[in-house]
Amino acid sequence: MAKVLMYSTAVCPYCIQAERLLKAKGVDTIEKIRVDLDPAQREQMIATTGRRTVPQIFIGGTHVGGFDDLSALDRAGGLDPLLAA
Repeated sequence: MAKVLMYSTAVCPYCIQAERLLKAKGVDTIEKIRVDLDPAQREQMIATTGRRTVPQIFIGGTHVGGFDDLSALDRAGGLDPLLAA
């Protein structure tokens, strides 16, 4: 299973939904970077993704985007192959 990295905050409903979807797909471990605890990590997230909102999700080094992007990828059938890579 590919490594999953997620930039998140403590009180983000979209982060919780993304985590639920990933766990339903069999992801055991999600590396979380809490940008609400470390402003430097938020700046790193913005520099890397060009986006300011959380979650920002990476699967196997590929930037997937936020929860809406993750959900759309799943509906299109692209999430399972990405996780399996």
